[in-house]
Formats: sequence, C-alpha cells, structure tokens
Amino acid sequence: MRFVSFLAVACLGLSACASSSFTTEVKGESTVPAGPPGVDTPLNGLPAISSFAGMDFDKNQDFKNQGIHKGEVTSVKVESLTLKVLSPNDQDLRFLDSVEFYARAGDREARIAARQDVSALDLRPPNPVLSLRVDNVELQPFVSAPSMSIIIRGRGIMPAREVRLQAVVKLQVETGLL
Repeated sequence: MRFVSFLAVACLGLSACASSSFTTEVKGESTVPAGPPGVDTPLNGLPAISSFAGMDFDKNQDFKNQGIHKGEVTSVKVESLTLKVLSPNDQDLRFLDSVEFYARAGDREARIAARQDVSALDLRPPNPVLSLRVDNVELQPFVSAPSMSIIIRGRGIMPAREVRLQAVVKLQVETGLL
C-alpha cells in the first residue's frame, strides 16, 4: 500500500513541475498610402503598426487570464502570421512583392516571418489573406524584455488606392513551473 501512496505523491509532484502552454494573439492595422495616379511608384516600406510598438506582455489579456507574468515564460514561438486586406474589400495584394516581420527588443532584432513573390500568389478579393512563412525563432528574450515591438517591412508598387491591412500574429507560449 505504501508503494501506491508513493506513486500518487510522485505523480502529483511531477504534474506540479510540468510546463503549461497557451496561445495568445496580437492584432494591428496599417494603412498603405495610394501612389500618384497613372504612375508606378516603388513601395520601399510599409507603414508601422502602432499596436505592435512597445508591447508589454504583462498587460496582455491572455497572460492575465493564465495568471502568468512574462518573466515566467520559458518559450515563445510564432504559430502563424497573416496579413489581410480590410479595405477596400475589392483590393488584391498584387501591389506587394515581399513582406517581412521582425521582433525587436532593445538593440536585438530577429525576423519572425516573411513571404516573397506575393504579387504572383493570385490572392483575390474580397479581402484576401496572406499567410506568411514563419521562422523558427525563440521569442522568449523579446517577450520577457521591458517592451517588445513587431516591425513590418515590405516592397512592391504603391497601390492605386489607399489600402488598410490587418496583421494577426498567433504566439505559442510555454511556461515552466505551475
């Protein structure tokens, strides 16, 4: 009987040391200005996404719901990253050649997702969604920093009309001891 009790206590002890994981999502919007009418003007960058600047994950609702502080995080990886045309709803993404997203904290920077040859993907309206290829980058040092930003970079041709984009970043978060 003592052996069974020992096993029960050992299993409880191991489960208390197990890691826990959850998914959190950060969203933001950016507006790409229209180019001059009748002229193909190079697009050498994409406007910043203000909600991706200076993020403090201790203020993230999913972290709060889990009762987790960013200092308790052992691993964070990008699960998916999408870019969607919000308006005009009949706009495609042919104006983009390439797009990249980077994580930044202090003087550290790492690419987290990218997509090349976007204009050739034939993503059609209404409201096309581009799924980026996610890099296998450990973001724990970025998330646990005092603040983290996600930077967007892109190239292409300025669209004929102003285009509002939405970026959605899904993060898989793992924590250590419960």
